[in-house]
Amino acid sequence: MSRRRGFTLIELLVVIAIIAILI
Repeated sequence: MSRRRGFTLIELLVVIAIIAILI
């Protein structure tokens, strides 16, 4: 997880937002 610093609350919020839009 050295180059995976972008995976934080922001990424989780984006994924949740996409899932919320799909459903």
